[in-house]
Amino acid sequence: MRRLASGLAIATDPIGRPTAVRRTAARRRAGEAIATRPPAARIGGRVTAARGRRTGIRSCPASACSGPTPAADARAAGILPRVDARILLVEDDPSIREVTAIGLRNAGFDVDTAADGQAGLDRFRAERYDLILLDVMLPRLDGLEVCRAIRRVSTVPVVMLTARADTIDVVVGLEAGADDYVKKPFEVPELVARVRAAIRRAGREAGDPDALRLGPLEIDLAGRTVRRDGTEIALTRTEFDLLVELARNAGRVLSRDVLLDRIWGYDYLGDSRLVDVAIQRLRSKVEADPAAPELIQTVRGAGYKAAR
Repeated sequence: MRRLASGLAIATDPIGRPTAVRRTAARRRAGEAIATRPPAARIGGRVTAARGRRTGIRSCPASACSGPTPAADARAAGILPRVDARILLVEDDPSIREVTAIGLRNAGFDVDTAADGQAGLDRFRAERYDLILLDVMLPRLDGLEVCRAIRRVSTVPVVMLTARADTIDVVVGLEAGADDYVKKPFEVPELVARVRAAIRRAGREAGDPDALRLGPLEIDLAGRTVRRDGTEIALTRTEFDLLVELARNAGRVLSRDVLLDRIWGYDYLGDSRLVDVAIQRLRSKVEADPAAPELIQTVRGAGYKAAR
């Protein structure tokens, strides 16, 4: 058990992986009440309806977050593998930021943090990162604007953290250039799996053929560009990977679960709406008439396929 000055206590296994999170409740007139979360603790679950901000958790001072962790000692002893990937976590809630960073570091990642959108963008411009973990609701500069600014200069994977997971919110995030989204509240193992999948997907380019064709589309795999009738089409990383997967399997039906596994790198953690929204966005860019798609077809009850 590791206690933090923010009022959060993290229960860990012998090698330091979080298994539960407990939080002391506010003082009451009759004394102190203690609220205990169940073992499958989720992070970021408390939201006020008026302003959409998490409340009731105090900040963690630097002294409480410093020093070696059991997982760091385990990695040094060779028990846990080291993951050479740098993550920038941009989250304004101090407790969510602290616990998320600890969970990612215990999983082997090198994590830098920022408390607002502008600070996160400044850190991104000053350092090199393998993935950006970005809250949607941020002060100074919101997460969507930060994502758009990153996409203008980089294809680094971006995973959004959001308390809103309606289809329209997913569409806006993907349109801004995000590769994936994680709904709050979330569990640390789920977040780690999504982060690893996004990093693995970003590096999966070696050994590909030079080009593919899908109807009037010319797909340059080495240059990661798509042209239709000689005009280049701007696609996000995820849209490009989805198009390539469909084109490689032209004429074959790929289920949503298969696409989640091959493109996003996970299955049981996924949300099938992610596939539907990504297909919708891809059609809007590559089809002559997105309302009557000819290149990417829906097979009801089965999935999607690319035309031969």
